[in-house]
Amino acid sequence: MPGMWWVVGAVLVVGLVGAYLIWTAGRVERLQARAESAARALDAHLLRRAAAAAVLAEQRYGVELYAAARIALDAPPEEREAAENDLTRQLRGVQLDPADPACEAVIAASRRLALARQVHTDLVRDARSARGRPLVRLLRMGRRHQWPRYFDVDDPTLAVPADVTTG
Repeated sequence: MPGMWWVVGAVLVVGLVGAYLIWTAGRVERLQARAESAARALDAHLLRRAAAAAVLAEQRYGVELYAAARIALDAPPEEREAAENDLTRQLRGVQLDPADPACEAVIAASRRLALARQVHTDLVRDARSARGRPLVRLLRMGRRHQWPRYFDVDDPTLAVPADVTTG
């Protein structure tokens, strides 16, 4: 009967290793799915901000801001970061009045965009870290998905005039 303990021990070790591999594969899949979901949410917030900026430019601020907003709305994926950075620079150059509903919409969209960008960055970092582990790479656990990409955009938070926030 002493040989039976070796079999039980081997089965236990194989079971534990299998459970760890299944857990790791599930974690990689969950992180990848969350990063993809965050990318879609970030894209939606980018579109909302560009649309709000286009409306604001039509009402008040003119051609340059409107052009930057339209370029950001129509930009292909490979040019999206540059277009969004240009829109952010244009918005920073404009004096926004939070009492105006159109300005308030742009400010609120920019704040939500900043939060979405941070969430996206955190999830991409976590997914890339999980997929970069040696065991995950060796067993090719994330091969069904592309590597998550960071979206490198200037901080979209817009400054509000100090005299408006203290009142």
